[in-house]
Amino acid sequence: MATDFSQRNPLPGVMEQLSHRWSPRAFTKTEIAPEVMARIIDAARFAPSCFNAQPWRFYTSNEYSFADYLALLVDANQIWAKDAAVIGFLVAKKNFEHNGKPNAHYAFDSGSAWMSMVLQAQHEGLHCHGMAGIHKEAATIFFALDDATEEVIMAFVIGKHGNTEDLPEPLRAKEVPSPRKSLDEIWVAK
Repeated sequence: MATDFSQRNPLPGVMEQLSHRWSPRAFTKTEIAPEVMARIIDAARFAPSCFNAQPWRFYTSNEYSFADYLALLVDANQIWAKDAAVIGFLVAKKNFEHNGKPNAHYAFDSGSAWMSMVLQAQHEGLHCHGMAGIHKEAATIFFALDDATEEVIMAFVIGKHGNTEDLPEPLRAKEVPSPRKSLDEIWVAK
């Protein structure tokens, strides 16, 4: 079944990889080869960051830790994320390594790395879905992070798009690429 991107309406010349990126909830339980997973995470290394600090760290589940990672998601996300191949968490260092001073841009820079990772996953024929619905304190403890210097930014899943009919009824209606705001709504040229 083809995914309908007609509501996205990009300008001519916008890369299809960007306009066709979306975050499904229906996944098919499949494995991701280690070399593919390595390429997905490696893509994040090339994202820009303030002072080239690269404050991001990606934690990803394996077959043994998948249930532990799943438990760190809120119940509403566990319902559908259980069928993804990988669950991960994006963690950022709040301070620069070169001088220990606060990095006001760590979250922004980590978002840039996340997008690089997402686009590589898409290139590999996979989908990602990012989530804010997590048990942040529990994740901080689980990963043995120092919350004074590190922050769990988000969780994500990676996998093959599955059958929408396998989702609970309220989620099926959301299983379409969302429309985007118009260019006039996001661009202010003065």
